Amino acid sequence: MNLVSSRKLLLTCALTLAASFPLGAAAQSSAASSVPVSGTATAGTQAMPAARPVDVASIDAILKAAYDTISGPKGHQRDWDRLRSLFAPGARMIPTRTGEDGVTTTRVLSVDEYIRLGDPKLKEIGFFEDEVHRTVQRFGNIAQVFSTYETRHAAADKPFQRGINSISCSMAIAGGS
Repeated sequence: MNLVSSRKLLLTCALTLAASFPLGAAAQSSAASSVPVSGTATAGTQAMPAARPVDVASIDAILKAAYDTISGPKGHQRDWDRLRSLFAPGARMIPTRTGEDGVTTTRVLSVDEYIRLGDPKLKEIGFFEDEVHRTVQRFGNIAQVFSTYETRHAAADKPFQRGINSISCSMAIAGGS
């Protein structure tokens, strides 16, 4: 991969979260909520913080930073600005959930909406998500990542869930866009 600026790889499109992610009922409030994507320099209502160069040096680094940011024990305050810094303006997170009735619903969220809905639950229950497998497809400066994970309430617990995150990345090329 070419040398790039500190914002080399940006999550730009969607992060599809597994069925029982802590957003719970909030994530199933609509089968296809629609939130317009804007080209502004914000992720919802907050200005986009600068990314740590180490967090955006590669796809590996981005995924490590994302999983590290959302993971933590009960009561742990997440570094939400770190998470925000991984996303391009207008990025969306799309949790999916299959209910007891077998119906799968989705909800389109800005990064800030995801944080607002997820933060209380993540602190309440403790939440650790660890990647166990990944596949990456690249074409030009676009990469599609499928990241399989396991979820635990405490770092040493047996996983209570497995799922997959679908992440679209745009890679800025040094000296170019």
